[in-house]
Amino acid sequence: MRPVRVPEHVESTLPNGLRVLAVQRHGEPLAEIRLRIPFAGADPAPARLLARTLFSGSTSGSAARTAAAVRDLGATLGVEVDQDRLRISGRAPVGALDRLLATVAQALEAAAYPPSEVATARAALADRLRTDRCEPARLAGAALAARIYPGHPYRLDAPEPEEVASVQAGELRALHARLVRPAGSTLVVVGDLDPQAVVAVAARQLAGWTGAVSEYALPPVPPLRPGALLLVDRPGSTRSSLRMAFPAVPRGHPDNPALRLANLVFGGYFCSRWTANLREDKGYTYGPSSVIQDRRAGARLIASAEVAAEHAAAALGETLYELARMACLPPGQAELDRARGYTLGALVVLGMSTHRDLADLAAGLVDGGLPLTYLAGYADRLAAATVEEVHEAARRYLAPSGAVTVLLADAQRVGHAVAALTPVTVRRG
Repeated sequence: MRPVRVPEHVESTLPNGLRVLAVQRHGEPLAEIRLRIPFAGADPAPARLLARTLFSGSTSGSAARTAAAVRDLGATLGVEVDQDRLRISGRAPVGALDRLLATVAQALEAAAYPPSEVATARAALADRLRTDRCEPARLAGAALAARIYPGHPYRLDAPEPEEVASVQAGELRALHARLVRPAGSTLVVVGDLDPQAVVAVAARQLAGWTGAVSEYALPPVPPLRPGALLLVDRPGSTRSSLRMAFPAVPRGHPDNPALRLANLVFGGYFCSRWTANLREDKGYTYGPSSVIQDRRAGARLIASAEVAAEHAAAALGETLYELARMACLPPGQAELDRARGYTLGALVVLGMSTHRDLADLAAGLVDGGLPLTYLAGYADRLAAATVEEVHEAARRYLAPSGAVTVLLADAQRVGHAVAALTPVTVRRG
């Protein structure tokens, strides 16, 4: 693997409190922007609608006018939201960066949330949520979130359609005024541009966006409380959704490199033990996954698998077997080196191969409060992690006794077999 070369970059905090990270990357005539705005404390229903209607019109223009302006620039803009952040992403030719930021600034400073646009977005979002209610994967995720985040904002996976239906345009304007603020927010720009010039453009175009940091303090996530497997009964379902949550640590923690490698060996990539067992050997699932979710209030490791109902208990048994093997036996050196090669390749090569990849990588770092220069040291720690360190991380974080487990399935069909493996609590879906 080639050494990590951190691109030339400039970081600056503007007078309004907005942190700007401008990264120079040659080779593409495009500029990528990633704006991250803290959004903790927002109710899910108005937050989702705000994300859908932020660019639906301002006091100086309609949604059609905004869309036309973006199109004429050859640019794209998108908005997403979760319990941590409002995320605005965009792309434009380098010569249009100034005007793209002007379009973003117009929405940040004067979004109007016209009632007609809000009504259209409200109906579309409610329909989408009703559809999601039928998806086993979404239901299993919601059940797991409610169990591992009791009393915490993260427990709310998504709003109910009825909650969305009651949101009015005035609520969105009030939410915008309360949380869409520059102080505490971060703008990442990646492009074939002089970083100092990018900071100057951002300072000029976003100078009118003002507001102090929100007073809301997101509480830390509660500790995991392992217990009986929660079997969420879905009568008649031919599909089962398995979810397991484990403790984890964020990227800046000393244990993170070893945990990342241990997770890859277990289930974090296509050549993992879990995938080899459940997919290649048994044919129970197309592909399980295991990821570290690093969020502002704390990290969790989430393992997920979708299996046919008749294989639910067997898949759970094989999963517990693989977790026990991780805790009891160290990985082989060759096995660890394969996982190490994968994660270093994903980080150093793929993660920095395009403007878009680098922008996403940089935004993920700043979301975690880390500088871009952290990349080089993190790659070095991944490269230096030993078999013993990875085994210790597996024992500490991936032990089956420390997991919180949810299974969404037909209880009458799978309950007895699952109960033979582990204590079970049944709840109607």
